Amino acid sequence: MAGATETDLVKGGTSETNALAAGAVGLAVLLFALGLAALFETITISEPVAGVPVVTLLGLILLALGAAVVTFGVGSYLGYVETEPSPSAGLVAATAFSAIWFVIGGLVASQTVGLGGFVSFLLALAVGGATFALTAFPREDLGSTVPAGALTLLTGAVFVTGTIGPAWAWDLGFEQQASFTAEFVIPALTLFCALLSGWAAAKAYGGFGARGRHIGAYVLVYVNACAIIGVLFVLIAFTTVRGIPGLLNGFGFGLGVGPEVGLLGFSVSLPVSLPFVMNGVALLNDFQGVLPAIVGTIWLVVGAVLFAVPLGVGAAIFLTEYAERGRLTQAVEVATNGLWSTPSIVFGLFGFAFLIPRFGGNKSLISGMLTLGFMLLPLVLITSREAILAVPDEYRDASAALGVSKWQTVRSVVIPAALPGVVTGVILGVGRIAGETAPILLTMTGGTFVPGGQTVDVIGGFQFTAAPPFLANPELLQATTALPFQLYALITAGVGLGDNVANPVDFQWATALVLLMVVLSFYAIGIGARYYFRRQLQT
Repeated sequence: MAGATETDLVKGGTSETNALAAGAVGLAVLLFALGLAALFETITISEPVAGVPVVTLLGLILLALGAAVVTFGVGSYLGYVETEPSPSAGLVAATAFSAIWFVIGGLVASQTVGLGGFVSFLLALAVGGATFALTAFPREDLGSTVPAGALTLLTGAVFVTGTIGPAWAWDLGFEQQASFTAEFVIPALTLFCALLSGWAAAKAYGGFGARGRHIGAYVLVYVNACAIIGVLFVLIAFTTVRGIPGLLNGFGFGLGVGPEVGLLGFSVSLPVSLPFVMNGVALLNDFQGVLPAIVGTIWLVVGAVLFAVPLGVGAAIFLTEYAERGRLTQAVEVATNGLWSTPSIVFGLFGFAFLIPRFGGNKSLISGMLTLGFMLLPLVLITSREAILAVPDEYRDASAALGVSKWQTVRSVVIPAALPGVVTGVILGVGRIAGETAPILLTMTGGTFVPGGQTVDVIGGFQFTAAPPFLANPELLQATTALPFQLYALITAGVGLGDNVANPVDFQWATALVLLMVVLSFYAIGIGARYYFRRQLQT
């Protein structure tokens, strides 16, 4: 525009501004990480870091982040920053910000100032309405940054002034004496403000407008995804650190220290001794172990997979390749989706009422296998059906053009192409059933520990008989134990932890670690199988 002048900041380009905005986004990510660490007590809010109290440190970072966000918005509105904001932040942002500030206004009026309920409601309504107007009517640069930055500044001021400190607690006034404590409120507020201000800073970094909204959405998605992954690693690391002492109890390495095993007709002593994993659970052992529970868990999963996968894949093939689309297929889809969302205790009750009476009236390994198999069956059917439907019709047409039958096409073309998806469904299902407690509690377990510490020998238990069905396996008809139920019993009731266990807490955490390792091993096997079938398709 003729005669227009530019500020020094605009003439110098926006690289410095972009760098500052990127720094604000990085500050929000750092604050989110600190809040997450405080929530999981990796850092303690009552202990200082480098001489600075954690609450004060979080407050100072919040103040800096809130000031940066507000500065970007005001600078863009005044023309000091070259951006392309939309005329409004939008109704969604306005509604969200007004709801947040409505709650804040009500809490301040009722809890801090001590006003009555009706007056607090009116004040909260006024604050929420003003926030809605401030967000919806001005340009996007002000509407997106000022409410978010003001909330971050307010939270930082509350932390720095000690209004909410390590000893703070909010009694909700219920008969159960429920209350919010600082250990939860401070990290939660930090996480919320970090996400909100990080989103606003990311929009400022993108210059607002469509590009800014995209970058803001990406930041929210990436930060939440990283948080989920971080929580997973924290969970695994926490369980590992707490379980290692019990797992390594009695560990030995050297010639002849391990148990003897038969190899080619000779008895050989293993060079490694890990009593917690290798021993059975018996009162005469120097170290109690969980070997029967490990073997029981593995056989449970194997039996459930052998039962559910052929039935689920076969049903999926029939529904997708042979059955006409109609009420039958629709009913099956509704039924399978409903069964997959059914609580596990319902499957356990089904196994207790239907399967146990048909296997002698006693809890048994095969009852647990079939119960978990029924739990796994809906997911295998759902994922197999979707994987088969995802196979391009061109594959079928090309096979039919060669003159082969429909079954040969399904067997040689469709099923190999759908195998990676089928294996993915099995992996997800195994991850669920391997940690279930209620079904095996009702159908399989005869006690927390197996008498004598004997492992179930399914393969060696098969016997030929002269009467139908000419093959029997008493091992399948016996009650045994599994890691999920054993862990549940140990933690909730302390069952089996007598004087012969030196440290019950280590024993419990070691059992949890072993269960985690078993489940992750099943995942690893499934993922390896999926990549193998994918490579076979590509070659």
